Amino acid sequence: MMQRLKVAARRVAIAGMALGVVCTTQAATVPDVVDASEQWLDQQAQSQRRVDDLGDQRRSLADEYRTTLREIEGLEAYNQQLQRQLKLQRDEIATLDNSISQATAVDRQILPLMLQMVDSLKQFVSLDLPFLPKERAERIEFVTQAIDRVDVSVAEKFRQVLEAYQVELEFGRTIEAYTGMVDVSGQKLEVDFLRVGRLGLFYQTLDGLQSARWDQASKQWVALPASERNPIRDAIRVARKLTSPNLLTLTLPTAG
Repeated sequence: MMQRLKVAARRVAIAGMALGVVCTTQAATVPDVVDASEQWLDQQAQSQRRVDDLGDQRRSLADEYRTTLREIEGLEAYNQQLQRQLKLQRDEIATLDNSISQATAVDRQILPLMLQMVDSLKQFVSLDLPFLPKERAERIEFVTQAIDRVDVSVAEKFRQVLEAYQVELEFGRTIEAYTGMVDVSGQKLEVDFLRVGRLGLFYQTLDGLQSARWDQASKQWVALPASERNPIRDAIRVARKLTSPNLLTLTLPTAG
């Protein structure tokens, strides 16, 4: 572009010479005109460069503006998503607070119930046949301590209470034999106990010579005749799974 301007200026200078444009007081020679033309061309070139620079700056600013707009749109979308998440979290917190308040109310109600259940179980065991006294007492004590512990959840406490009830329930549907000690006339004897559900509790000395049945009415052992030795011995073998199940002929207490 500068080259075209310079050529045009030279043509203007030559045309001026041909027409005899001469000023008497401020006469300009050809070199002066050429210099003036070149200065003008340089100024035009500088102006054009400034225009180009401004154009580049404008395009750069426009790109930055569009980028900023996209970032703003992205931030607005992200902010809306965060607002939705915060609302969901607030709703969930409100639900949890409501559940906690309800659970607290249930805890206050269920704790007395569990204590009452344990007391009832303790009373039931004390009135029941005296089989496995240590094991049953330890189970009740374990449940009682669990209820008092703060590091055990209410659900776990209630589960343990129900499990203790379940164990006691199973005693009424099973037959069991185990070895233990019994006080006979002030003498400690090691015997085999036989429990038939909750219908009868027997013992037989290890030598098989003495047998007895627990009398619930009198709360004491009643000696059995020698004719009961073999049936009790056979029942003990069945309870220990040493022989196949068979018909048991035991003398059971009658309802008084």
